Formats: sequence, structure tokens, C-alpha cells
Amino acid sequence: MTEEYLERGYLTLEELKKKVELPSEERLQGKHPVAVPECPQRIPCTPCKEICPVNAIKMDNPNDPPVVNYDRCIGCSLCVQICPGLAFFMIQYRDDKARVTMPHELLPMPKRGDEVILLNRKGEEVGKGKVVLVIPRDKSVGDTAVVTVEMPKELAWEVRAIKVVV
Repeated sequence: MTEEYLERGYLTLEELKKKVELPSEERLQGKHPVAVPECPQRIPCTPCKEICPVNAIKMDNPNDPPVVNYDRCIGCSLCVQICPGLAFFMIQYRDDKARVTMPHELLPMPKRGDEVILLNRKGEEVGKGKVVLVIPRDKSVGDTAVVTVEMPKELAWEVRAIKVVV
């Protein structure tokens, strides 16, 4: 893998696919959302592994990027809440929609039911979604608020941030 993403500031989906085995369609349509790490760098960081209540995150060495056992993941979102690099997301398909859980460190904080603008990995607007869950910073196990947004299924692997409409 080239290190172009470091200069660019984001991973492309193609780069992610080369680095991480993505969950199957069947798993994405499962009963629970599934955690997807977008952490390509070898850095000493293990909070996701340490907080996972079912040991679904494997790292043989603290410098290794995390590997998620998608069948074991229960969709609790603790890894999303605690990741200091904002590099964990959760995805779940629901018919023609998807729910993506992501860290959110910008203000204003959205509320449940709000319509928000969906931003892709580059920060470009790609559509609109509906906030279905907000875990504010003071309720998060980490130092980051987390939001879950329902969106068209085809955007699930593209959207990695939101913009609140005021």
C-alpha cells in the first residue's frame, strides 16, 4: 500500500479494501451492526481491542492495525466511541437503507430525527440522511460523541461524516 493517503488525509475505499477484509453482505444485513476498522497505520494504539467486550478485535502486536472478527462483533459501538484516531465505523444494512455509526467531533451536535448532510471521505456533500441515535461526548466511553445516521444503502461505504443543517 502506498502512503498517498497520509498526504491526501483520507483513505479511499479501494485502499481500504486492500488493507482490510470487509464484512460480507450477509453479515451487513445481520441482526446487529458490525464494526469496521479504517486504521491502516502501524502505531502503538490498543483501546479498541481492550474495550471490546467479546474479544472481536485482534492485534497480535500493539503496533498492528486492528482486525475485527465480524462474526463475533455484537455491534456495541464501544470501539467507535473510544478510538482516538476516529478510525472505527459501524455499518448495518436494513433493506434499501444503511445505518452508519461514526464519530462526530463538530458542532453543532445533531439531535435524533434531524436531517443531516452526508459527507464522503473527501468532505464532499453526497446526500442527506436521518440521525437515528446520538451518544453525546459526556455519555461516550471515549472522548468522542457518536452518531448513527440512516442513509441510502449505496452510500454506506462512502459517507464518513455529517454536516448538521441549522
